[in-house]
Amino acid sequence: MNSNSKAAIAELIGTFTLVFIGAGAGAIASAGGGLLGVALAHGFALVVIVYAWGSVSGAHVNPAVTFGIAITGRMDWGKAVMYWIAQLAGAAIASYLLLFILGHDTTLGQTTGSLTLESPLKTVLVEAVLTFFLVIAVYGSAVASRNGNAVGIAIGLVLTMDILMGGPLTGASMNPARTFGPALAMGNLSYLWMYFAGPLLGGGVAGLVYNSLFLER
Repeated sequence: MNSNSKAAIAELIGTFTLVFIGAGAGAIASAGGGLLGVALAHGFALVVIVYAWGSVSGAHVNPAVTFGIAITGRMDWGKAVMYWIAQLAGAAIASYLLLFILGHDTTLGQTTGSLTLESPLKTVLVEAVLTFFLVIAVYGSAVASRNGNAVGIAIGLVLTMDILMGGPLTGASMNPARTFGPALAMGNLSYLWMYFAGPLLGGGVAGLVYNSLFLER
């Protein structure tokens, strides 16, 4: 098995982990849990994923992160497409498994908030800003190799802080795959475009800004 195939499998498993734990925590929260628990579940899951799969694939587990890396030329677009397919597949598998376990009585951890139906433009903007922070952390910690063994903690904490702020507003997805899986399993893709547009915009801008201003060529 070549390195690209191994990387794609790592992305599938990593994204499966993030969605199964994150969306699962969100589904449970809808039945009486809290925002802090959801934020910590996502953050802790990402920490584990980075340490488990970072050396294999970079542990993007997020199409917006992959886009932010590829847009600066630090990743081949063909490999990026392979990552996207693996990430979306992992998210879908996790979501259908959660649906089997939890049933339709929960929200299945769908990343929606008060702005999702009320203001699509604000939803896109919030998701773009939150994803900007996430991809900046990826560049500052992983791409620039500046935080040593703390790279997973640094990136995981950004995900946690973003959910604590943006969760009630948009669901704080920052990740098209994270939104795609539960939306597909629940049969409601009407809001999906916002969670592709916002994160891809924020991730792309973050990659271009950090790469051009803060990394040596």
